[in-house]
Amino acid sequence: MNNKPIEILKDRVEQQLLPLVQAPARYIGGEINQIKKDLKTCDYAIALCFPDIYEIAMSHTGLAILYAILNGLPSVAAERTFSPWTDAEEIMRTRKIPLFTMESKAAAGDFDMLGFSINNELCYTTILNMLDLADIPLRSADRTDDHPLIVVGGITAACAEPIADFTDIFVLGDGEKTAPELVEILKHHKKQGTSRKDTLLAIAKTLPFAYVPSLYTYEYEGEKIKSFNPLHPDIPTAFISATVDDFDKAPVPAAPIVPFVEPVHERISIEIMRGCPGKCRFCQASFCKRPLRFRSVERIVEIAKQNYKATAFDTIGLLSLSTADYPHLGELIEKLQEYFIPKHVGISLPSLRVKEQLQILPKLAASVRKSGLTIAVEAASEKLRKIINKPITDEDLLAGILAAYEAGYKRVKLYFMVGFPAETEDDIKQIVHLSNKIARLKKSVDNRVADVTAAISWLVPKPHTPFAWLGQKEKEYFENAKKIILDEKRKLNARYIRFNFHDIERSTLESAIGRGDRRMSNVIETAWRSGARFDLWQECFDYKIWADAFRQNDMDPNKSAQKNFDPEDILPWQHLAGPKKDYLLDHYKKAMAEAKTELTDENQTP
Repeated sequence: MNNKPIEILKDRVEQQLLPLVQAPARYIGGEINQIKKDLKTCDYAIALCFPDIYEIAMSHTGLAILYAILNGLPSVAAERTFSPWTDAEEIMRTRKIPLFTMESKAAAGDFDMLGFSINNELCYTTILNMLDLADIPLRSADRTDDHPLIVVGGITAACAEPIADFTDIFVLGDGEKTAPELVEILKHHKKQGTSRKDTLLAIAKTLPFAYVPSLYTYEYEGEKIKSFNPLHPDIPTAFISATVDDFDKAPVPAAPIVPFVEPVHERISIEIMRGCPGKCRFCQASFCKRPLRFRSVERIVEIAKQNYKATAFDTIGLLSLSTADYPHLGELIEKLQEYFIPKHVGISLPSLRVKEQLQILPKLAASVRKSGLTIAVEAASEKLRKIINKPITDEDLLAGILAAYEAGYKRVKLYFMVGFPAETEDDIKQIVHLSNKIARLKKSVDNRVADVTAAISWLVPKPHTPFAWLGQKEKEYFENAKKIILDEKRKLNARYIRFNFHDIERSTLESAIGRGDRRMSNVIETAWRSGARFDLWQECFDYKIWADAFRQNDMDPNKSAQKNFDPEDILPWQHLAGPKKDYLLDHYKKAMAEAKTELTDENQTP
């Protein structure tokens, strides 16, 4: 295992980098509530990596939790490192400054472990870029005992075979459970002088939530997977998702870091519920974040008070996949109001799933920020909502939004998807008509239309969901849908509705990579070597780079995105936790039966 000394780069960073970059505060560290340990006296050093810039990383609640947990372990130091923006990267490469941590300005490649949190497949090239900047071989097979272990967690770890060749260990499930257990074992093996190879084998044998991809091989038959095989007889071939059972006792940061650069979400972020009672058939998180667990009102209020005293942030974000389904929401908001209204601290609610609770929510939330109400409608027609298993009615939706208008909301942001099974042109037009109805509903309150923004995304069939067997719609389908929506808006003269469309090519790439197997690693590396990184950023994304990378590896992004799986196929992710395959297939078959029924009904002559 890695026993080389950690190089401190403080002088080089301060003299050769910071004076030359556009936003030096992204790289200086030293923020309020930062935790900095003496790396020389700690037994195990971890660089917590986030494959995006500072402002994004510092809004990531999971990263803040891991930072607090790991630094709470005796003789363990956890420091942060984020992807440098393009201007900083150019300087670092020119002046040969390696990737460094925020706290000690230490070379990340000298740490015992680099832990990446990943939430999206389009971060993969940025991960490779960070490894290269840290002077770490991209492929795990090329690393020696002098290199750190590369560990990947986050929801994407459960479907990340495309980056298996770059990763030493995937950890599946709740980081509050996986992180301390993994680190204690790794710390023990480092102290014992265990080799890298033997350490990875010990992890594979010991932790049911840890997947070591180098210990497994695939056999292919054409485009299909023929078999998934372990290289040792006594290691598992299926893995579980680690779960924190008592969510009230799950650790949270008592004193989150106060960033120097304003992050995307500058607030006290409290996860009030993990999991979702809904089973929307396109939603990976709702199927992978089970079981449903709640924090008590008392614990949430306690966390809010601790965090406020440590940060003085003026907003509390109540986070979950479905905040309106938190069973004690009214009581929680009242308790928070009692303490925080005199301090002029507001409450922020995320995108709400529409149910009966939405009708009373605005009345409860006197301190909720009323800049706008955000609702994930997903499908504009009740027909499609049956197929995707989102049981809401237009009646409930409109009643909830009317209550919001009466409570003082002036703007509404709606989320829709296009590309569902059995979707018709009328369903796509209905997105405009429903948005228009919601905007004009406000006239009954104050005789003014509401400002409505509708965000349109393109369905990406996600692993570990019932729709994972489906191929994505072709690019031309989405381009035509966009035209239909804009034409319908012009017909209605609905200038008060603003439509924001997700990039179609990025959605294509997300589908192609997200359901890929290990053979996708060559495409990802080729794209990175051709300049791909920050693919989630419009100003950096270049689809031509990716199309060329697919072509150089005898693959096609559109064909990969539109690939259908057969029910009996071995899926590239089916060994990586998630719900049972039969359970998801049952959902899939019900959705297809519902879609077939709807199409048959529509084709009948009245």
